[in-house]
Amino acid sequence: MSFAHEQHGEHGTHADHGPRALPPSLAAPVVLLAWRRRALLVAVVFALLTLFFAFTGEGRDHILRAYLMGYMTCFNFAGGALVMLMLQYVTGGKWGLLLRRPLEAMTRTLPLVALMFVPILLFMKHLYQWALYPTEETTNNAYLHHLITHEQALTANFKRPMLNPHAMIVESCIIFAVLFLFMFLLNKWSLDRDADPLRGTQASYERWRTRFENLSGPGILIYVVALTAGAIVWIQSLDVTWYSSIWGLQFLVAQGYAVLALGILSLVLLSRYEPMKTLLRTTEQHDLGKFAFAFVMLNIYLCFAEFLIIWSGNLPDEIPWYLNRIHGGWWTICTLDFVCHWLIPFCLLLSRDLKRNKRKMIWITCFMIFARLVDMFWLIEPNFAGSAGNLHIGGGMLAYITVPIALLALWSAFYITQLMRRPLVSTNDPHLEELLEPEHAY
Repeated sequence: MSFAHEQHGEHGTHADHGPRALPPSLAAPVVLLAWRRRALLVAVVFALLTLFFAFTGEGRDHILRAYLMGYMTCFNFAGGALVMLMLQYVTGGKWGLLLRRPLEAMTRTLPLVALMFVPILLFMKHLYQWALYPTEETTNNAYLHHLITHEQALTANFKRPMLNPHAMIVESCIIFAVLFLFMFLLNKWSLDRDADPLRGTQASYERWRTRFENLSGPGILIYVVALTAGAIVWIQSLDVTWYSSIWGLQFLVAQGYAVLALGILSLVLLSRYEPMKTLLRTTEQHDLGKFAFAFVMLNIYLCFAEFLIIWSGNLPDEIPWYLNRIHGGWWTICTLDFVCHWLIPFCLLLSRDLKRNKRKMIWITCFMIFARLVDMFWLIEPNFAGSAGNLHIGGGMLAYITVPIALLALWSAFYITQLMRRPLVSTNDPHLEELLEPEHAY
């Protein structure tokens, strides 16, 4: 594909005097079949590589922790796409028309994500201290035998109503039930809107806009509550002594960060083929790049604000969480997380030219997805004895590479499958006509 005219847009030139026409077919290009085969091949190869770490106890532990890391990354894509879809319906704007089908496809991977959660439920005793010692009696007994600290025992008993195996199963089922309901309604109504007999009229636009807004407004609030509960139980409780009132919001912003990276990557790759080749103008690509830049800044603000408050307070109950992540080699990972997750995307997305260049946006969005994996590793692994404040490279630690890649490749294959099942463009939308207009900004 030629990129010679990307700076001035793929279609918008001074020679354009009228709106462009939609391509004859709005279906996904057949090249997605090849992309899906490659994703499945990557999943199989890295799953086989993971088997090498399964022959030692330490290796199996790392596989399970790496599985949690890969699972949460997949959940962030699926759940983040759901809330991003609802956000677009509430705010409006033509940027959402381009992202709508990729976002819908991501939300329809939720059944696979729910299935991925089953191994975590089955092996939760190997991940969570409160699951290994599920009652007050077993917790106190573990403390008496010096298996856990006094603070861990007190905190686990205090949080017992929320952190116990039965509660985790019930809470997780409720979370997925709520997400499935929103996924079903948003995807069903999207097809119903395009099939509306009055499509293309102002009455049809207003009716569907009102319906989607009425669902999405309360839906965003409900999702935030569900995500906060899930983030606390699935990740924060790996360290039972850790408290964070901003944890759910951090995960929400991080989901937007990752979903926008994947959404932009999908659009740019699809723009090599029709129908997205006609629809993705440089203006909209630039706008999406600015949107991603906003999430990068918000992510930086939330994470640094939490660190600054805890550092200023200097309380013994709070600082160990950070100390475990900056000592014994973890400072290298912490620095890598800062550079990859925040500094590089922030600096690159400042550039107007980069945001308007397809080839460069492919690289930066892939890098942002990689940065999310580094951040998840930094959040998860230091919670465990032997890794807290003492990073060891080896003993199955490479499973943090093979397992997440295998899970993400499997998830990507399912995402591509869902992307192929619907036209890539929603036709009953007032912004479609605007996207077909020639560009006037360079």
